[in-house]
Amino acid sequence: MNDLESLRFPIGHFSQPADSLPGTRAAQLETLRLLPERLRAAVSGLSDAQLDTPYREGGWTARQVVHHLADSHANAYIRCKLALTEDWPLVKAFDEAAWARLADSRAPIDGSLALIAALQGRWVALFESLTEEQFQRGYSHSEMGHVPLAKILALYDWHSRHHTAHITSLRARQGW
Repeated sequence: MNDLESLRFPIGHFSQPADSLPGTRAAQLETLRLLPERLRAAVSGLSDAQLDTPYREGGWTARQVVHHLADSHANAYIRCKLALTEDWPLVKAFDEAAWARLADSRAPIDGSLALIAALQGRWVALFESLTEEQFQRGYSHSEMGHVPLAKILALYDWHSRHHTAHITSLRARQGW
């Protein structure tokens, strides 16, 4: 991986796990469960100027990353509920970069941190309640095609670690 690529993908690209067994899922759920705590630790003590520092040239600021996690995980949670209550519903992608440019992505991060904490608790409880059959349900995504819930869990395990690493690696590079 080149330098830009390692800044963009500090933990590497998403790779679908070889299995979706209960042990694998338990580890993925633990990542979702710990996201609020890990994200709070990642941003703890950062000034507004530090929060407004991009994690790479041309990339989002640490503040935008926090707000993006709230936006993305809220969308994913709703999509999971749709997948459990409808037969392969169609969901559309959202323009993440455009959302990150909206005014609320420059707001203080406390609201998004609180949203993430509440949301992750609900989402983990939902995932923990699923049967094997329910993990095979899913939705049709406008860009990704058919996506079963087992893959969504794996993807958001990665997504949580990926964006938290954007902030922690920025802090490490900056000596914060």
